[in-house]
Amino acid sequence: PRSFSAAELVRAAPAPLQPYLRLMRLHQPAGTWLLYLPCTWSIGLAAAPGCLPDWRMLSLFGVGAVLMRGAGCTINDMWDRDYDRQVARTASRPLAAGDISTFQSLVFLGGQLSLALCVLLCLNYYSIILGAASLSLVVTYPLMKRITYWPQLVLGLTFNWGALLGWSAIRGSCEWSVCLPLYFAGVMWTLVYDTIYAHQDKRDDIMIGVKSTALQFKEDTKQWLSGFSLAMLLSLCVAGMNCNQTFPYYSAVAAVGAHLAHQIYTLDIDKPEDCWKKFASNRTVGILLFTGIVLGNL
Repeated sequence: PRSFSAAELVRAAPAPLQPYLRLMRLHQPAGTWLLYLPCTWSIGLAAAPGCLPDWRMLSLFGVGAVLMRGAGCTINDMWDRDYDRQVARTASRPLAAGDISTFQSLVFLGGQLSLALCVLLCLNYYSIILGAASLSLVVTYPLMKRITYWPQLVLGLTFNWGALLGWSAIRGSCEWSVCLPLYFAGVMWTLVYDTIYAHQDKRDDIMIGVKSTALQFKEDTKQWLSGFSLAMLLSLCVAGMNCNQTFPYYSAVAAVGAHLAHQIYTLDIDKPEDCWKKFASNRTVGILLFTGIVLGNL
């Protein structure tokens, strides 16, 4: 029987369209969730006490997350097509495999960014400027693995921009006492899940000469991940206190801590399939926190 997964939808699409859908990773929605969820946290925290989050904004940011994650993947694959051919896990990506050309990818990227701009223009002026400021991070992130062992930190700065943008879209500007701790928490979270993700490719990365926190931390990975998780939880508590959150919020933060502790304790950094499983489970972390924010507001 056919499933209704994102991968199945991509396989059911017309053949000429499939390479473009795979280029934007529509068949692997975990990354889209991880980009979208910090936006939902911020939108939820910005809601008035006793009110549900703005569903129009949640929908708008959902569309934006799909488009910007797709654009980021396209840029990444354009930069990395030669590297991707040398890694078993990425050799089948459309650009690396030659299914589409660099020029076709560039045109497709222009289309994605144009649609994302349309979404951005639905927001207030402050948010438009703030959102546009993130584009430099989107473009330069794929280069970081060539020059630093901390590309995951740059990804965190990029992927959690929605923690700033969601609040400003609702309130008209950022409340920095809330937005900065929330943003920092998201960056720490990204360092956790993307370091786990990077352990899938560490052998190939050594051979082709690219860097990652997985190679930097090596056997000390779990200690580093524990530190990042603790910093995330403390920052979430600070953000919650600065916007008068209530018991359900802190209960969700505790649940997030338990999930991360279990994730790190059971992680096998030498098994790529376990690394993928733990990476993908971070969607649950984000949903737990969003649920706590909504219930805390109510």
